[in-house]
Amino acid sequence: MSREFPIGLTPPDWLVRNLRPQQAAPLNWAALARAALGMALPLAVGLAVGQPAYGALASMGALSGVIGDTADAYRMRILNIAVPQLFGAVGVTLGSLVYGQGWLTVAVVTVIALLSGMISTIGAVSSVSGLLLLLNSVIGAGLPLPGAWWLTPVLMTGGGLLVLLLALLAWPLRSGVPERSAVAAAYRTVADLLTVSDTGDGEAYDRARHTVTQSLNQSYDLILARRARYRGRNRELTRMLAQLNAITPVVEAAPAVRLAARPLPPEVPTAVRHLADAIETGYTGPIGLHLPEPVNETGRAVDHALRHVAEVATTPDVDPRGIDDRLGRPAALGIRTARAARNVVLSANSWRYGIRLALCIGIAQALVSLVPVPRSYWVALTITFVLKPDFGSVFSRALLRALGTVAGLVVAATVLTLVPRGWWDVPVMMVLAPLIPALTPRGYGFQTAAITPVILLLSDVLNHQGTALLLPRLLDSLMGCAIALVAGYLLWPESWHTRVGDRLADAVADTAAYVELAFKGSTDGADAADRARMRRRLYRDLSTIRTEFQRALTEPPPTGRRAAAWWPLVVAVERIVDATTAARVRVRHGAPPPSRAEVDQVALQLRELATGVRQSETLISVRTDLTGPPDSVLEPLRQEVAAARAIASPH
Repeated sequence: MSREFPIGLTPPDWLVRNLRPQQAAPLNWAALARAALGMALPLAVGLAVGQPAYGALASMGALSGVIGDTADAYRMRILNIAVPQLFGAVGVTLGSLVYGQGWLTVAVVTVIALLSGMISTIGAVSSVSGLLLLLNSVIGAGLPLPGAWWLTPVLMTGGGLLVLLLALLAWPLRSGVPERSAVAAAYRTVADLLTVSDTGDGEAYDRARHTVTQSLNQSYDLILARRARYRGRNRELTRMLAQLNAITPVVEAAPAVRLAARPLPPEVPTAVRHLADAIETGYTGPIGLHLPEPVNETGRAVDHALRHVAEVATTPDVDPRGIDDRLGRPAALGIRTARAARNVVLSANSWRYGIRLALCIGIAQALVSLVPVPRSYWVALTITFVLKPDFGSVFSRALLRALGTVAGLVVAATVLTLVPRGWWDVPVMMVLAPLIPALTPRGYGFQTAAITPVILLLSDVLNHQGTALLLPRLLDSLMGCAIALVAGYLLWPESWHTRVGDRLADAVADTAAYVELAFKGSTDGADAADRARMRRRLYRDLSTIRTEFQRALTEPPPTGRRAAAWWPLVVAVERIVDATTAARVRVRHGAPPPSRAEVDQVALQLRELATGVRQSETLISVRTDLTGPPDSVLEPLRQEVAAARAIASPH
């Protein structure tokens, strides 16, 4: 007979959220195969030529390539793997040059930590590049490396480039396939959104809308990144961008369908899925949609949008001069590089994170210089992994790092005890390496558990200490987590006493501007493009805010509790944007437009809400006075704004 936990023994919500595995996509078997071959082959070659230590160094480089092997598009794989490898080579070279130099080593690694932290704030590729710069410099400064000074960077870079080579093998045969698959996946998420738009299930609709936003963001980023290189000359990319733009009116119609509370015919989402299949296969023939006759303005909006999508999706040639990039085509590489460098130097956020990371690394390096700590470089490595703001909550990562290390040490103990050193390391690596890409999507704790036995196996190849590595690894990881929590978290009030409404207030103010633009411009031309671009940017910002709030929920009190209190307002703002889009769709398809006074009133209420959110530490109830014609298209929007302003603090 099962028994429930007493109330006092029930784990807190923030701990449950941290330990719950994340939902992951189906296994990427190709990535698993690349991890197995990319990390085992260097070991085999090293053993074959009688230099197992060289093979282990190359496998360490391959490990960073496996961690960065996350992109579907082949050109993005080059950026995600090759660029960080170059930074890693510089890092291990600088670190090895100051190995054993006492306080000079501490100073150099601390300066590298500052630069690494500042670089990491630029973007995803630069974040991984900064991470490898610091990681490899710590390895070079803390581990006696075999051979000449140039040999280790060459071996480690070669291991990473081997993974990249394996990742690019199918490029000639599958060029463009990942991009088409991303566009088709975006279409399928739109079909799912239409399916739940008329069910009355608000939570399911919110989840589906968030999924659509993420999928469109990923697809636009993928296509625009390549389009910046080709400057619109590539016919296939131009066609895929046109397909993404074409689905936008369907996405805009979904809020109108939800507010109309009239079910869509099942043929509508089926048609969207049919179009997704055509896009994924590259089909350009005629498509029969077999859509029923629409009966209201919302139905006409969906019908008109779908017929336009069908026309664009199957058109083999698209004039690039007529394609609007919606989010804006990226600038040339030189311009983006100069802009990023300027932002890094002038950004307070960049300096703040760089100083936090440098402080923690400096404390760690000074500590291990004063106190004998075996395998001391693991302390700084732990801090580097834990103190990554773009990777999630520092507190959560420290907790998961400790738990993942313990789990990984159990596996490592089994391997180091039972597996004889030598050629047996190769098949063992072929079993352990694929666990990294398999478990990484489940969460940071799972990734740590997968990486730990791999690192210890390679360390054993380098220094032949066997199970004597286990206890130092545990102690160093715990020391690193403790330093990161104290010097990188608790000593910075912004970490645990942040006003969580700042970015949300910006989104509310942007929503007010969107309301004005939606009903004060013309129905086509530049105004239509501006509306589409602003709506996409708003949904992208709200998606980022939602992700940040969900991360904040994993923090212990008071941060997690405060984030939970603000969460209903996040959802309310998303619904305000939805209601605005729905009203615009209805006007475009026959409903009477609202008066200027109505629009001004809603925009004023939103700006007042933004001001209140920005000035508040906690939510307070705000009186609202929104009146207007009950049959106006803005009536649902007024209700959503009133609901947002009436959200009260739980205190």
